[in-house]
Amino acid sequence: MKELELKYGCNPNQKPSRIYMENGDLPIKVLNGKPGYINFLDAFNGWQLVSELKKATGLAAATSFKHVSPAGAAVGLPLTDVEKKIYWVDDMDIEFTPLANAYTRARGADRMSSFGDFISLSDVCDKATALIIKREVSDGVIAPGYTDEALEILKSKKSGNYNVIEIDPEYVPDPIERKEVFGIIFEQGRNELVIDEHFFDNVVTENKEIPESAKIDLAISMITLKYTQSNSVCYVKGGQAIGIGAGQQSRIHCTRLAGSKADNWWLRQSPKVLALPFLDKIGRADRDNAIDLYIGEDYMDVLADGAWQNIFKEKPEVFTREEKREWLDKNTDVALGSDAFFPFGDNIERAHKSGVKYVAQPGGSIRDDHVIETCNKYDMAMAFTGIRLFHH
Repeated sequence: MKELELKYGCNPNQKPSRIYMENGDLPIKVLNGKPGYINFLDAFNGWQLVSELKKATGLAAATSFKHVSPAGAAVGLPLTDVEKKIYWVDDMDIEFTPLANAYTRARGADRMSSFGDFISLSDVCDKATALIIKREVSDGVIAPGYTDEALEILKSKKSGNYNVIEIDPEYVPDPIERKEVFGIIFEQGRNELVIDEHFFDNVVTENKEIPESAKIDLAISMITLKYTQSNSVCYVKGGQAIGIGAGQQSRIHCTRLAGSKADNWWLRQSPKVLALPFLDKIGRADRDNAIDLYIGEDYMDVLADGAWQNIFKEKPEVFTREEKREWLDKNTDVALGSDAFFPFGDNIERAHKSGVKYVAQPGGSIRDDHVIETCNKYDMAMAFTGIRLFHH
């Protein structure tokens, strides 16, 4: 198949629309559904991300994409009991395979942003992963293959219209890539940068210790950033992205946005949030919305009289600012990557509030000395990679 006609482009008024190959056949098969223009943008970017994560770590990988940026990315490390609870899979009587763990963690890190995601999987989709996907609101999935059981489960989703794409894992694109904007063709060499164990050798801070586990987290952050709309930063802990700030014009706004997502991920694990007495009828998406409000500044939207009765069995106590700060201070050893240099130390100050201990960034700012001094103040270890990772 050299060409696939699509329903429309980015928007319904943008017709005609297709994907096609100038030479050779498309490296994909649509096994179910009818994926659209944005679906394929998410699918192809996400597939590159998980493929590189698998190569870099040797672990099964998954990512949850929305509007051509990842909302979450993770490798298949085991889930803790708390993680199973905050990702709403603690009620599932299944064997959590590495791929199922990877997708659960990728989907669960920022469940608000992942609502209606497009999924990319590094490995053949198994039954456990398909069962988890089936219960989430999602547009589709791309993987190098599917077991028979997994495919039947996915085909039953969205009244039989769920998008299921199989990609040839041996496909290698041309080294030159092109796109057209305003009738003008842009051409560049593909970003074939390999992120390996030596990517973080140039440690410029007083603290030179970056353990192997932190190097894996930094690699996850950098590979994630490679396929995130710039400007972007990524917080990672324990093998999963916990906060991604994408497409911001100011780097400090990236750091704040991603940091607030990382904070929310950690706050959701607090005893006060875990004990919220939801009504039995409240579904997972509505619980996510309620938790997001409860841990934020607009908590009275769910705690006001006349509101809480529709969500909770009894009125929860306010999660005070002081209580939240006390809990956030327990989050440590977080890794932070940036797709370009930090121009000011304020980014490090903000990162410190979210438990960052390890940093990787290109370096090259005229204020590098100030950024290094700020890291030293908090005993952080920071590596200069010398490589920018803009993605547009």
